[in-house]
Amino acid sequence: MNRGIRSSQVRVIGSGGEQIGIMLIEEALRAAAEESLDLVEVSPDAKPPVCKIMDFGKYKYELTKKKQEAKRKQKSTQIKEIKVRPKTDDHDLETKVNHIEKFISKNDKVKITMVFRGREFMLQEQANAILDKITAMTAGFAVVDQAPKFEGRFITMLLGPK
Repeated sequence: MNRGIRSSQVRVIGSGGEQIGIMLIEEALRAAAEESLDLVEVSPDAKPPVCKIMDFGKYKYELTKKKQEAKRKQKSTQIKEIKVRPKTDDHDLETKVNHIEKFISKNDKVKITMVFRGREFMLQEQANAILDKITAMTAGFAVVDQAPKFEGRFITMLLGPK
């Protein structure tokens, strides 16, 4: 901006968007000062660099407004976690599936964690059967994003909205 521009010649664009042409940096700064505006380097990689005559404060303000608008329109998804055990009963599973349905209806992803304690680690067949049962019960509204995988004393599976 203004005196911070290091190039000797620049291509200048006027405050109305019209192209003024290639001129020396001193002439461009003088033209910007006549309009009581700033000379802002828009494209420093071009040959010669492109500078625009504009109000820099107003330009920065508009950029922050655009960033805020983009952030507002951004969708946010969270990962909710449901923990089950190898000996979880059917009624408890139905309750947990109802929670999963509630989370997925809000466009969140659900991480199902099968927790093994002590000797329960030997019940891996039962654990896989429970995870398959959960997958079957949620097939109407959810899809498996990440297949069940072992992580130490846990098996994790990720469900997402259909």
